[in-house]
Amino acid sequence: MERYGGQQSLDFEETAKALEEVHRTLSMVERTLQNAPQVILERVYERIGFNAVGDDILRHLVIARVCQPMSKAATVEYLKSYFDEDVKLHNIYRYMDKLHDTQREKVQQISVAHTMDVLGGRIGLAFYDVTTLYFESAPDPSDELRQDGFSKDGKTAESQIVLGLLVSENGYPLSYSVFNGKQYEGYTMIPVIDDFVQRFGLKDFVVVADSGLMNEANVGLLESAGYKYILGARIRSESMEIRDWMLGIDWTDGRCEEHGKRAGQRLIVSYSDARAKKNAHNREKGVERLQKAYAKGTLTKDKVNKRGYNKFLDISKDVTVSINYEKIKEDTRWDGLKGYITNTDLDVKEVIKQYHELWVVERAFRIGKSNLEMRPMFHFTPKRIEAHVCICFVAYKVYKELERTLRLMKIDMSVDKVLFIAKTITTLKIRLPNGELYTKTLYNTPQQEKLRPLIEGDASAHTREG
Repeated sequence: MERYGGQQSLDFEETAKALEEVHRTLSMVERTLQNAPQVILERVYERIGFNAVGDDILRHLVIARVCQPMSKAATVEYLKSYFDEDVKLHNIYRYMDKLHDTQREKVQQISVAHTMDVLGGRIGLAFYDVTTLYFESAPDPSDELRQDGFSKDGKTAESQIVLGLLVSENGYPLSYSVFNGKQYEGYTMIPVIDDFVQRFGLKDFVVVADSGLMNEANVGLLESAGYKYILGARIRSESMEIRDWMLGIDWTDGRCEEHGKRAGQRLIVSYSDARAKKNAHNREKGVERLQKAYAKGTLTKDKVNKRGYNKFLDISKDVTVSINYEKIKEDTRWDGLKGYITNTDLDVKEVIKQYHELWVVERAFRIGKSNLEMRPMFHFTPKRIEAHVCICFVAYKVYKELERTLRLMKIDMSVDKVLFIAKTITTLKIRLPNGELYTKTLYNTPQQEKLRPLIEGDASAHTREG
């Protein structure tokens, strides 16, 4: 046996001692937590500066909203089960009233200050758009905030509110306002921008907004206030002279032309083959639906739009209808054309480029509605409704800052992927014999290991945008 080598003997006593030590150690484990998402998001929350609000309930609500959006009652259970945080439901509702009354302004100031810091001290561009948030309830005429209106989610039977959002380039949130559900979106832009300027004293930026918000009143108010703007133009509503000018050009892919409408205001028109194909495709689909719906040549009661005052219509007989193919042919002349109105002196290509960055607002709404589940809303008082929107606003800011941090730290994952992996990381809380509490986070996979800098801290996350 001595000559053979290898393991000469088995020390069963040593093995038993090792197992005994393992059992003793495991008996000291006081709790296991899946709180890595909380640790990551708390670092982001504090880096933005929201800890200056000085209330733990806001921090808990925001982090839970990013990690696992759910009802306030379910949030209480989630915080206790996964993060060992004992938050009472009645304290949450009490805090929501406080948030509306005293802290809504403060969180927006913090968001703007942080955004200016990462953008090098100035805003530059401010993108504005509106969306609607619906409730799981029918409209109540006595409710001044929750009303019916044109729903961007197609929820025609539910009450809603209108949300106006102002974001900077890269989609960092700046400010928001809540309007009643009937509010026409074109009337929301100026109040939000004026309010933003008044509160933060910032005027050195260009307002970018969609054509749905472009009307003569808005343009006049923007110019009288001295704001620079880039707006989508309603080119088919222009004067006959300008329409003849546009349709008289021999458009080719990528061509841009400029028309000086009046002193200081420019109309820029561009053409794209890809846009022309999309316009033609959408029209063909629409006409195909019309042909199927009205194959009999009559408009029946069930096809009447019931919105607005049309609900008072009483059709006793079918109405004869037909498709006007001359109008369809006329419509094809506009395929591929897109217009922009601006009072800046920016290059034509730069105007178009900046306008097309409007997708950052659309993405903000998409993240807010899907990832953060802003709607449907289940609150009923104006204070609680606005507090819920405020919590989602802060949560979106945290989401965007984590997204920026991942990019700067060259962690090639989305925010959702990072949070998904973080939820699989386990932290042990061990109570030592001397009473001291010891924690140990376990990184068991290469993907989990990639998140170690986010959990344990990394100075590169403080880098500015440049």
